[in-house]
Amino acid sequence: MEEEKMVFEQVRAIVAEKLSLNPEDITLESDLQKDFNADSLDAVEIIMAVEDTFDIEVADDELMNIKTIKDIVDYIEKVKK
Repeated sequence: MEEEKMVFEQVRAIVAEKLSLNPEDITLESDLQKDFNADSLDAVEIIMAVEDTFDIEVADDELMNIKTIKDIVDYIEKVKK
């Protein structure tokens, strides 16, 4: 659980920076498009930053499944195991 919190904190910092948001406004349930009006370019920038930060590669077919902050955190945890 502690590792998930650390991953969430890092993802939250990335999203806050890329979308110019207050990190406190970002929760696991936050929907990138619905809550923050993120467009496809924003999503690509966020995913690229996540890939760099966690040294992973997000498969193109997985991108369609990523809608919320929790989706990103869950994906990172899945590929880092």
